[in-house]
Amino acid sequence: MEIIFWLADNVFGTPAILLGIIVLIGLLLQKKTASQRISGTFKAIIGFLIISAGASIIVGALTVFEPLWKEVFNLQGETLGQYMGQELFNTEYGSAVTLAMTLGFLINVLLARFTKLKYIYLTGHMMFWTTTIFAGIAVHTSPDVSFWRLVVFLSIIMGIYWTVQPALTQPFMRRIIGNDNIALGHTSASVALLSAWGGKLYGNKENDSEKINLPKGLEFLRDSNVITALTMGLLFLCGAIIISFKDTPGAQELLASSGNQNFIVYAIIQSFTFTAGIAVVLTGVRMFIGEIVPAFKGIATKIVPGARPALDNPIVFPYAPNAVILGFLGAFVGALIWLVILGNSVGYVFVPTMIVLFFHSASAGVFGNLTGGVRGAIMGGFITATIVAWGQFIAVKMLLAGTIPDTAMWAADSDMFILGPVIRLLAQLLL
Repeated sequence: MEIIFWLADNVFGTPAILLGIIVLIGLLLQKKTASQRISGTFKAIIGFLIISAGASIIVGALTVFEPLWKEVFNLQGETLGQYMGQELFNTEYGSAVTLAMTLGFLINVLLARFTKLKYIYLTGHMMFWTTTIFAGIAVHTSPDVSFWRLVVFLSIIMGIYWTVQPALTQPFMRRIIGNDNIALGHTSASVALLSAWGGKLYGNKENDSEKINLPKGLEFLRDSNVITALTMGLLFLCGAIIISFKDTPGAQELLASSGNQNFIVYAIIQSFTFTAGIAVVLTGVRMFIGEIVPAFKGIATKIVPGARPALDNPIVFPYAPNAVILGFLGAFVGALIWLVILGNSVGYVFVPTMIVLFFHSASAGVFGNLTGGVRGAIMGGFITATIVAWGQFIAVKMLLAGTIPDTAMWAADSDMFILGPVIRLLAQLLL
């Protein structure tokens, strides 16, 4: 048990190490030279860490963006009442979550080996958070569940989910990346699929976001970095100007956060920082994919014939970078709309989690653009906001009210919200 927990914390809990080991195993199975093994393993780890660094830059900018717009709309958050909370939950159920995550991964590998679903899920941090949220739902539904009953329940569910989810998105992934070498392994799969289907029904795939015709004087907008900086710059600027005229404690705290720098200038710099984060992520994706795909062929040939790695959603960003931003715009507008509707209908103060909205709507934008062009990408973002808004309300009020509703407000994702009621029903029947 100690070995299993150590592996869960230090291997599965450290995605760069897990993926480096996967690459090394693949290269060993292909009998590559020592030089090739060292180079491939190191470059894969470095590439993944570049992606992580870029994501951290994006998150850093969004931690300014989110409170900025919360203050614009006077959002105070939701009063959650009496609940366990993530810290106490980790103390009581963290071992079950860790063990279930490890066993679930082994089930995923076995299913990939002996079924036609040849996908191995390698997005370690999403493995942890999905297992945690599903554990919270199970415990809230059956508070007296035993340790081993909970572990077995979660292990089977996670193993099946991590095998089936990449298979569902793969028909669209093949078209996005142009081959069948990698799959999507991320909890944005549900909104990606809904966006692709919605784009097919209501979009126009001929109006591809990456092939927009522009007048000669506006050709600079063809550069995805420029369009990202302009879009985010406008959003940051509008929010900063509004805040500058407010005299609330929250507004004053935000204005003071820029130090000696004018807050409007500070906000504009954050928009460029966000853009730089996107550029770093794309660089890391290219480097990482360049190593893991050929290395994974060793595993696919020797251990799990025909297997494909299911990876984090930034792998799709380079294939339609304009759609990434269009998806986020659709999600941002959708979040504001649902904020008003939820507040005036069910009395729930929806606090848009910009980090979740960005990464999920980015995937949704790429999938929506594939089948519906610009309209599909924007629609994908709106679909994402809809799932996250109503999903957060249902999770906080019903699915996780007694365990970790606080986590649902910042770490729960689209797939978790959609599958949450199913997990609750299964827990009622089996636990």
